[in-house]
Amino acid sequence: MRMRSPAGSGRDLREFSFEEEAPGQEVRAVERRVLLETLASKLPPGSISFSSKLKSIAEKGPDGTLLELEDGRQILSKIVIGCDGVNSPIARWMGFSEPRYVGHMAFRGLAEYADGQPFEPKVNYIYGRGVRAGFVPVSATKVYWFICFNRQDPGPKITDPAALKSEALELVRCWPSDLLAVMRSTPEGAVVRTPLVDRWLWPGLAPSASRGGRVVLAGDAWHPMTPNLGQGACCALEDAVVLARRLVPAAAGAGAAAGAVEAAMRAYEAERWARVFPLTARAGLVGALVQWGNPAVCAARDGVVIPRLVRLGPFLEHTNFECDLIEPAAQSL
Repeated sequence: MRMRSPAGSGRDLREFSFEEEAPGQEVRAVERRVLLETLASKLPPGSISFSSKLKSIAEKGPDGTLLELEDGRQILSKIVIGCDGVNSPIARWMGFSEPRYVGHMAFRGLAEYADGQPFEPKVNYIYGRGVRAGFVPVSATKVYWFICFNRQDPGPKITDPAALKSEALELVRCWPSDLLAVMRSTPEGAVVRTPLVDRWLWPGLAPSASRGGRVVLAGDAWHPMTPNLGQGACCALEDAVVLARRLVPAAAGAGAAAGAVEAAMRAYEAERWARVFPLTARAGLVGALVQWGNPAVCAARDGVVIPRLVRLGPFLEHTNFECDLIEPAAQSL
């Protein structure tokens, strides 16, 4: 990891290897498309129906839960797993509040280098005043980049790809040339701007993540968190593993009708809450600290905190999650 200030061509604040700072820890940057295609490839053909937006959800007693899609289709399901993202209509139906805007926006983009990207396998961070940016290679030909910046409210949504890229470049126009080169190598359609939001699952105040043994939430639909720890998508994958291990024996057993599925959902919620609530809070607090715009605070950060005080090992303790090996599903004959 290389950490810089935007001054000049980027004054180095600190550089280190993960293996030296935190033996056993690593960072892997994976393109989301590749991850999703890899997961989907393990499913039977036709298992996924894309662009199927949910219009309504309703309980149908012992028959299950009725899902109505915007294209008119209806699905009567015994178990609904609401993993439909930060704006989940299933979470709203279950009584969850809208995610809270934290006062920061983010540009994200994926640069493309047809002849091969020129960067070393490093996480590059650049810290400004109320603005920070970074980039990291994700493959031999692609580089992911981001900019986080303070803004009182999200403002109107911009849909023009050229305007999005232009606004992002203007935000860091005098920053290091390697960051700007990555941004300029990004197709206009590969740039997005989103508000950063989270939802803190306060004990005793947040609704249950499951309902009647029929519906349960996972991922951002349940616990959206800011990206400051890089754990949002990771936690969704963890949810999937834990929920599957709880649900499979309960749904397959003879006691399913006697509340085994509901008990499994409750156990999943208890196990996962103990992990995701502290991570959500920690991500929010880290974001608030690194987005400071006060000149004196930023000077202390660049001159003392980053070079001398920050240690990667304790900072990455939150990534430690052992799910053991996942047994492959039995193949039908």
